[in-house]
Amino acid sequence: MSETPSSADANDIALRSSIDRSLRHPVMFFFTCGALWLAVAAVLGLIASAKKHMPEFLGGCSLFDAGKIDAAHINALIYGWGFQAAFGMIIWLMARLSRKECTSSGIVLVAGHLWNFAVLFGVVGIMLGMGTGVPWMEFPTAVWPVLLLCYMLITIWSLIQFQVRDAGHVYVSQWYLLAAMLWFPWIYMTANLFVFVFDGNPLMAAGIASWFKGTLFLLFFLPVAVASAYFLAPKVTGRPVYSYNIALFGFWTLAVVGPWAGMQKLTGAPIPQFLPYTGAAAMVLILVPAIAVAINILKTVSGHEETVTASPALRFTAAGVVGLLTYGVLSAATHAFGFSLVQFSYTDYGFDILGLYGVFSLCAFGAIYFIVPRITRREWLSRRFISWHFYLSLYGVITVAISAIVGGISQGEGIEAWNQSFLAGAGRAQSYGWGVTIAWGLILLSSLFFSLHLLLMWARLGRRSSHPTLLKGNHAESPHGPEGEVDNYGSATA
Repeated sequence: MSETPSSADANDIALRSSIDRSLRHPVMFFFTCGALWLAVAAVLGLIASAKKHMPEFLGGCSLFDAGKIDAAHINALIYGWGFQAAFGMIIWLMARLSRKECTSSGIVLVAGHLWNFAVLFGVVGIMLGMGTGVPWMEFPTAVWPVLLLCYMLITIWSLIQFQVRDAGHVYVSQWYLLAAMLWFPWIYMTANLFVFVFDGNPLMAAGIASWFKGTLFLLFFLPVAVASAYFLAPKVTGRPVYSYNIALFGFWTLAVVGPWAGMQKLTGAPIPQFLPYTGAAAMVLILVPAIAVAINILKTVSGHEETVTASPALRFTAAGVVGLLTYGVLSAATHAFGFSLVQFSYTDYGFDILGLYGVFSLCAFGAIYFIVPRITRREWLSRRFISWHFYLSLYGVITVAISAIVGGISQGEGIEAWNQSFLAGAGRAQSYGWGVTIAWGLILLSSLFFSLHLLLMWARLGRRSSHPTLLKGNHAESPHGPEGEVDNYGSATA
């Protein structure tokens, strides 16, 4: 005899509750540790940006030398915050979409602790002068095998959950999660082996390092962010994804274009000239999947503006999707009309922060604001904290991106000018550095609010509630969202 609708709903709620209970500790661990590392990265970013226009700032301490603090800042942002936020999103989203509990939370937690110790050792090692000097791979060489092992121990269970799930179609979010989980070991192992292990040509090692930097965002952080957006937009609004075909097109264009990015950084180097131009073309074509994702997500939430305004999850997610579209447009414009002009300028840093914070982090915040109440069974304590976090983050990343990108273009024009000294051209970006410093101050404040809020939620101090936290009013988001994830074909599945 088939189940009645009411019993099926009760079973579905019980299953989701058991999945959330099985993941409570590892997911909260990754989110909270990541938030604390984000605050550390903001402090380091504030110091690093200040030293660009005030070289004497903390000049008496060798730990805060400009090169060291820059590397420590970006690596703390990537490996401390970025990966741990991604881990929490991956394991929760894959468990929910595969409808399988986590039976190995202890192993995941042990790997998570080891990951944090490795990142701490790496950041301290950089500041003590033991860094490698390779962008985004500056940790001492003993760290990368440990991080790779931890990554495998954390994500392997999500792959197993997908493999043993009940038969059925694969959700759009699962495409991106699976791709990110499989792409990262390939690019990370390839880059570290060819740069640090194999005795090859140093020029080729530089090319591989540039390729790694270009692909880490496009093939890991971006897919995880997009997976979150494709989950939350239909889940909160109760509508199916706007177009399955656009979703398919966006996924495969990213898969085809993404692996070619990175080597545009070596323009003018003694390498085959098609390599930097191929990298620049890839960065131009990133606009295509960016448009596809933006159209699909924004059309999905179209007509639900009040829900977007009221829901913290959708508010951050929508901002991240707009950030992705902005990233695509600026990337296409810069790499189509003058990527060699800004090769040695501040612009590259602006794109890094726009991608890592303006796209990935904003989507990650949206996911965290959705996931945490479900695994803690508590409502967020302060709507005001959430609003402050949103506006400070948004103003901060906009200011970083504008100051760094515009300042970098001005700096590149000065460097290219033959009738003035190199130092005079390079100094053009100095005034924009103040904007970056102020922006990191805003981001630091937002990170402190966010970290404190998460710690209070981990302590389970929020009041019990079966309803989601809304910033205002009582809008369309239901206590559990639609009963089951809304699939890509327009129906709601159990």
